[in-house]
Amino acid sequence: MKELGIYVHIPFCKSKCIYCDFISFQGKEEMIAKYIDTLLEEISTCDLNKEEYLVKTIYFGGGTPSFIDSKNIESILNILKEKFNLSSDVEITIEVNPGTVTKEKLTEYFRCGINRLSIGLQSTNDNLLKLIGRIHTYQEFLDTYNFAREVGFKNINVDLILGLPTETLQDIEEDLNKIVSLNPEHISCYSLIVEEGTKLEEKIKNRELMLLPEELERKMYWKIKNTLEEKGYIHYEISNFARLGYESKHNLACWNQEEYIGFGLAAHSYINNKRYSNTEDLDKYIEQKGLNKNVNEIQDKEAKMKEFMLLGLRKISGVKISEFKNRFVENPIYKYRDILSKLVEEELIEIGLDDIKLTNKGIDFANIVWEEFV
Repeated sequence: MKELGIYVHIPFCKSKCIYCDFISFQGKEEMIAKYIDTLLEEISTCDLNKEEYLVKTIYFGGGTPSFIDSKNIESILNILKEKFNLSSDVEITIEVNPGTVTKEKLTEYFRCGINRLSIGLQSTNDNLLKLIGRIHTYQEFLDTYNFAREVGFKNINVDLILGLPTETLQDIEEDLNKIVSLNPEHISCYSLIVEEGTKLEEKIKNRELMLLPEELERKMYWKIKNTLEEKGYIHYEISNFARLGYESKHNLACWNQEEYIGFGLAAHSYINNKRYSNTEDLDKYIEQKGLNKNVNEIQDKEAKMKEFMLLGLRKISGVKISEFKNRFVENPIYKYRDILSKLVEEELIEIGLDDIKLTNKGIDFANIVWEEFV
């Protein structure tokens, strides 16, 4: 059987953060019931052969999945269990935000089989949280985290953002001290990106907010990397750190170019070398009952090889030359000799006996490497 990942999109939020460009909505609670009905129908009519796939991961993302009633999450999980073969060690993750989740909700998540939480903290500084439009305080995050432990969750990720307007290196140090003391199994640290059409972009254009200097953001990145590695976290992907054995199976599967299927508004899928997605229009999604898919790409061998390099270089372990040969027969060092030679000269990548990987120059240099393969 082939391994499969499942993504479920919940596009509703209590409030939208100023940096967010995900397909999500606030103030549309009246649409939730119709959306869930459509989502359940989309899953029930999926034509993937149940006997052909073994589901290794399920991921509820958003939006804010914890904003909706936990009974809806349970209903989605139940139909997924009926429709697909789930591995005995399936990883089931749900994103939760403090301010939208209670101990009762966490209890119901745990009872219905969810075994991994991803908590959106972003900062331990209440002033910064308010600045970026988060609806919670650090204390509310602590309550959520402690409730999760009490309920029984043993695999928790905490999200942080670096490079927030007015943020200082001391803020990052305080974030790390506070979070590490809680001993989460996984920590994701993302660099702030100004996305087109967001409130953040508008505020920067209007000079209400200013981005941090690149040099300061780079220092923040290295502070995070060095501190977390000293504390025993494995830096396994450019933005992710984990205790041994707690790397995100769902994300690793995507970076390893494995197959996944997405359900819900704007959800993407990758099956049989084909990438397709659902509409981003909420009314159309409900009207079409989630059945109208947009094919974005049918990959040929050339596209698969290039993407394998692109995704592989997100991982700290890089691209295994032997694995590339096993998949595609060709040697990646010869195939991409012009690009690789340039990147080696610029000291952005290293080529070993059986791997090609990024040098430790940080996230901004990684972006340069990826752009070469796009």
